[in-house]
Amino acid sequence: MARPAPLRVRHQKVQRLRRLVARRSVRLAEGAFVLEGETLLGEALDAGVALEAVFVAPLGSALAEVERAAAAGVRVYDLAPGVLEQVAGTVTPQPVLAIARSNDVALDEIAGATLVVVCVDVRDPGNAGSVLRSAEAAGAGAVVFCRGSVDVFNPKTVRSSAGSLFHVPVVSGGDPVEVLQRLGEWGFGRIATVSRGGTAYDEVDLGGRVAVIVGNEANGLPPSLDGYVDVHATIPMAGRAESLNVGVAAALMCFEALRQRRQVGLR
Repeated sequence: MARPAPLRVRHQKVQRLRRLVARRSVRLAEGAFVLEGETLLGEALDAGVALEAVFVAPLGSALAEVERAAAAGVRVYDLAPGVLEQVAGTVTPQPVLAIARSNDVALDEIAGATLVVVCVDVRDPGNAGSVLRSAEAAGAGAVVFCRGSVDVFNPKTVRSSAGSLFHVPVVSGGDPVEVLQRLGEWGFGRIATVSRGGTAYDEVDLGGRVAVIVGNEANGLPPSLDGYVDVHATIPMAGRAESLNVGVAAALMCFEALRQRRQVGLR
């Protein structure tokens, strides 16, 4: 079946694409987001993410994942020359964009997980993507982005996750107190990372049902959450840095949990 004529920048479908890239409120209202590049398109297809449409610049029409999406029944639209550069949020965009349905889940759906990462007021999209990658790679059962954190469907977060967004359950929203209360009721040990004064992270028991909690890049976790934390964990440092990047801290905690679980035959 022949594809329609290439879409120009003023076409309503292109304008909707621009709004989804630029505005969190639109992504939230429509329950949709934009992913960029053939690799992410392939990851979304592998994970069974619902795709509404694929938009292809002139140089991308023959890409294998575009053909795969079309074979799966996803509508593919060609873009006129120069349109992609006006829509994508990167300086040198890849030649493929796709609109996907938001795939976040409700908090209750992760009650059976054994390792959860909870982000409280994590604001940087790149950090959020790094947390998703580490959590998924270490076998975490879910990542929770509490209310006040960056939009997990921000295009930069989607790119930074390198596809992990499609392979680990994500909860988007929820008051931090309510989230931590529920996790405690479900039997999770709530382990919060702090820059100093906590138990060394490799001395904390991460082999059971645990929720690793990471906080804001500049201020960490607010003291008001102390009553909803079971253990404060600190990553010892020999250098002069006051604290680690939140993505690095989450990675160390997740892989320490994986190490402990492997020692007792768990994953």
